[in-house]
Amino acid sequence: SDDNKEWISSTCNYGNDFIASIRRGNVHAVQFHPEKSGEVGLSVLRRFLYPKSEITKIPVKGKASKLAKRVIACLDVRANDNGDLVVTKGDQYDVREQTNENEVRNLGKPVDLSGQYYKDGADEVSFLNITGFRDFPLGDLPMLQVLRYASENVFVPLTVGGGIRDFTDGNGQYYSSLEVASEYFRSGADKISIGSDAVYAAEEYRKTKVKTGKTSIEQISRVYGNQAVVVSIDPRRVYLKDPNDVEFKSVEVSNPGPNGEEYAWYQCTVNGGREGRPIGAYELAKAVEELGAGEILLNCIDCDGQGQGFDIDLIKLISDAVSIPVIASSGAGAAEHFSEVFSKTNASAALAAGIFHRKEVPIQSVKEHLLKEGVEVRV
Repeated sequence: SDDNKEWISSTCNYGNDFIASIRRGNVHAVQFHPEKSGEVGLSVLRRFLYPKSEITKIPVKGKASKLAKRVIACLDVRANDNGDLVVTKGDQYDVREQTNENEVRNLGKPVDLSGQYYKDGADEVSFLNITGFRDFPLGDLPMLQVLRYASENVFVPLTVGGGIRDFTDGNGQYYSSLEVASEYFRSGADKISIGSDAVYAAEEYRKTKVKTGKTSIEQISRVYGNQAVVVSIDPRRVYLKDPNDVEFKSVEVSNPGPNGEEYAWYQCTVNGGREGRPIGAYELAKAVEELGAGEILLNCIDCDGQGQGFDIDLIKLISDAVSIPVIASSGAGAAEHFSEVFSKTNASAALAAGIFHRKEVPIQSVKEHLLKEGVEVRV
């Protein structure tokens, strides 16, 4: 409006024009976190700080017509048998080598790998802490250190998950999930991923239809914003002869089940996929969106570590059902799997772990393939 036109230093358009940055005197403010937007964001900061420098006067050109699809690198982090934090990768959530020693699969150091993925072009980096520290997440100092060190050199958003919930320590001291999340945010996280706790919250909300304001999703989103809360859904496929056999949303599957079943529902799990719960992925996604989640990380235990592609049936079901962004996860084995999921579903991002860790498919190769296929990505 005329009241603020003197403040506006830039506008942008994603369907509608909006104010992207403002300036008043020597104060600048932007609509995004420049320090988390890679080289483009850092160049914006340099222009603010050094407006007379010739280097900073080179404009950054772009042809974006809509929100670009994101390619995310995921690091499953846990302590190995020596107590050192390592990046590992499971096959259907089993992270131990099939050897006599049965050691934890070690694919590198979390800080080093996250820095490399930023350099390789990852749009975001996600840490999933699968260490058994559940009784005292605030005492997990090594993971907090990983975040602190990673955030010094990784200029894209960092997500961390694992153990984000209310808990009481051995001395009877109560800590809210908000307190736990706040410590991770202070250590460098931009988003918090909630898993099992979100399942229990969704189950209760479906029963009562009451938002208590006390769930981890509600507490954290109220203070830090919906965009800071990611819900990680870990379902297993349960085949059906008849979709009416269960009360949960089912789909007609692309590939029939072992006994020729043409339908399946996706049962949510907790505790690292070890326990099934009486709620489907569809019902969970709808509930957590209403509770305040800003994004869904959609895994599929059946596809995890298989390298045969994402579960398109599942991702289409969920990405069509909610209005918040959905990250496709589990099963990527080739660059073509990324273009497939973006062309066949409404997923906003796709995540991979093992193929990036083992350098089977470089991140840049994925982006080059997507651009060639006409999928808009950040370069």
